[in-house]
This record gives sequence, structure tokens and C-alpha cells, in this order.
Amino acid sequence: MNLMLFGAPGAGKGTQAKFLIEKYNIPQISTGDILRAAIVDKTDMGMEAKKFMDEGKLVPDSTIIGIIKDRLAESDCKDGFILDGFPRTLAQAEALNELMANMGISLDKVISLNVPDELIVGRITGRRVCASCGASFHVEFNPSKKESNCDYCDGELIIRKDDNAETVISRLNAYHEQTMPLIDFYTKMGVFVELDGTKDVSEVTADMMASLS
Repeated sequence: MNLMLFGAPGAGKGTQAKFLIEKYNIPQISTGDILRAAIVDKTDMGMEAKKFMDEGKLVPDSTIIGIIKDRLAESDCKDGFILDGFPRTLAQAEALNELMANMGISLDKVISLNVPDELIVGRITGRRVCASCGASFHVEFNPSKKESNCDYCDGELIIRKDDNAETVISRLNAYHEQTMPLIDFYTKMGVFVELDGTKDVSEVTADMMASLS
């Protein structure tokens, strides 16, 4: 099963990816993760990406596509994968399509989690992260029993600097501007499915699994 998770930051993609990994035994491929791994492993594409990053430049699409190509060729992707966080633009989507066609594979479904912006702002600005162990909490949905300290290690709970309302709204505006055109692209391909991401987590999971059956 070759899948893509689509949705704004804070829409719940990471949560739902865990259920897909468990059910289909396929890897989640995050561009950030594979970019870091390629640099650590000192692959050709990783070293090329590092050169741009060291210069404070954005890694070009061609390099990202090369890193994704290397990742999709690995043995754990033979039964499928879950793309998360890529593509972000129409040009990237077209390049990804060309890459997959050359590899003899295609997307089975693009699953979009639709959540209103105002709800996402509340979700993200309410997050609290343990400064020591990285455990994540939410002041409304998953509060720590100790309020300002972690339930697991008693570390201090902090607000990440990019979890403020101004930054979240800026990220959402960029998402709508750059990524929303991909809805038409994947709808025309006949693989796009939109789900109501405001439902309870278990209900979203049930809707997602039903769309894949």
C-alpha cells in the first residue's frame, strides 16, 4: 500500500501514521527524517543537501527527490510506504510522479485530514514539551498531572518557540498558498480522499481504514 498523508501542520498526520504503520507494516517517510539520515550516512545526495544547508540555502527539489528515490529503493518499502510532509508544491508533486513512474510504482491513496485553521491554532499553541525527555502534552487534550512538570521524568514543560499563534498562522498561510493546489492534482488522479480531522482520533482512524478497504 503506497500512501500519502496530507494536511496542515497540527492536523493529526503523525497520530494517524502510527495506526497505518501498525496495520500495514510499512515505513513512514518524513522528508526531514530521511534528509537527516542521508547526511548522517554521508550518501551522495545527503552530502549535496548538506552543502546547501551549510550555506543557509533551501535544499533544491532535485536533491530532495534524489533522497526520496534512494529511500523508496530500500527493502522495507517493498510492500509500501507512507509519505509525510512531501510534496509541498505542485512542482514537487509532478517530480514525485515522474520518479515513481520510473520506479514502476504509484500512489494508492492520498489521505487528507481536514481541520479548520482556528482549531489547529488551539491544538498547537496548547502543546507542552518536556525539556528533558521530549514527552509531549497538551493543556486541554492531554494535560500533565503535574501541570508544569513531566509525568515521566519530572522535567520542566516548555512551549516550543515555533508553537506560538503568530508562527502557526504564518505556517498555515504558507500551507494554503503552496499546498492546496495539490488537492486538484491528486483529485484528477483519482486517489484523493478527504477526511474530517475534527472527529475523535478513533473515528478518524476508522474513516481512514474504511477509505483504504
